[in-house]
Amino acid sequence: MKMAKKCSVYMLCAAVSLSLAACGPKESSSAKSSSKGSELVVWEDKEKSIGIKDAVAAFEKEHDVKVKVVEKPYAKQIEDLRMDGPAGTGPDVLTMPGDQIGTAVTEGLLKELHVKKDVQSLYTDASIQSQMVDQKLYGLPKAVETTVLFYNKDLISEKELPQTLEEWYDYSKKTADGSKFGFLALFDQIYYAESVMSGYGGYIFGKDKDGSYNPSDIGINNEGAVKGAALIQKFYKDGLFPAGIIGEQGINVLESLFTEGKAAAIISGPWNVEAFSKAGINYGITKLPKLENGENMSSFIGVKSYNVSAFSKNAELAQELAVFLANEKNSKTRYEETKEVPAVKSLANDPAIKKSEAARAVTEQSRFSEPTPNIPEMNEIWTPADSALQTVATGKADPKQALDQAAETAKGQIKAKHSGK
Repeated sequence: MKMAKKCSVYMLCAAVSLSLAACGPKESSSAKSSSKGSELVVWEDKEKSIGIKDAVAAFEKEHDVKVKVVEKPYAKQIEDLRMDGPAGTGPDVLTMPGDQIGTAVTEGLLKELHVKKDVQSLYTDASIQSQMVDQKLYGLPKAVETTVLFYNKDLISEKELPQTLEEWYDYSKKTADGSKFGFLALFDQIYYAESVMSGYGGYIFGKDKDGSYNPSDIGINNEGAVKGAALIQKFYKDGLFPAGIIGEQGINVLESLFTEGKAAAIISGPWNVEAFSKAGINYGITKLPKLENGENMSSFIGVKSYNVSAFSKNAELAQELAVFLANEKNSKTRYEETKEVPAVKSLANDPAIKKSEAARAVTEQSRFSEPTPNIPEMNEIWTPADSALQTVATGKADPKQALDQAAETAKGQIKAKHSGK
């Protein structure tokens, strides 16, 4: 799933010097001296290495090492690490989605990072939390993304924008005619539907007192989740959503309707900024609307991170590189090159980011959002929840019946696959 887009010299040096939490000055100096002539391999996201080009060059010069950057799709890097890590051909530093952290840690693929609180505090709470498993840190956030509302300014002005999802329903009822539509969303997928369901009290997993997820507490079928799903069903039942946006091809249909000027507004993410711009759409971007109960629609925060491979032969140096790449200065440079919104808190007020409508929308929506659960049990939620929502969308089942079945299926799969936890 698509899941985007995300200092003085003194601060840069401070971030590096703070990187080894367990090391004193002598150990840090020793690590630097022994790094001479070493080579590190970084797996970066496709078409994103330009964002770290200068940082890599600076790190190479400072540490007298060679850093080789290889581009790979970030969502699939863990798959490659499973094979390449043990074979000795994997990376020292990789980049990955935050919701894969738990699975990767369980499989022993990532190295725990020992980074001081001063460094951790640079990042938003949600983004740093996405890198924690059992209160241990396994990565540093480099970019955040969340769903937002895109609207076609040639069809609806900013002043005319409905402020609630229910108002968008009313707007769509007036404008949808089978070939043109008002508001569209991929609500047959839990990634998008959770925005509505959680606003009424639904949730994926409950949390224990220490803030960790409790996989035995599943809330996708509680009263609030069912109420949210019932509202979702109205959009399909009343013909406000075309049948084509249900299922695997739904995302292509939704995006095509928007780029063809046949949809006034859609829920999507910053990953489509470039595509919609190239399509010549005169679009605006804003946070998701509120619900009738006054709650803002929520969303999952996707976090891209830098992580150290458990198979790295230069783990301390790899950690220093991860800290360096993700510091404030280099995060800003990366944003300027890639337009992915950085996870560094202070950069939210940076002029270069504030002037970007997409970055502002992501930043504002993030206030109402939570990280996608990063525990392995989340893998057992996606398919049952999506299947249930598709039966809701097609009218084959009422929301409670469908979500009850999804919850039972997920619980069964968690028990079967994760019973050792």
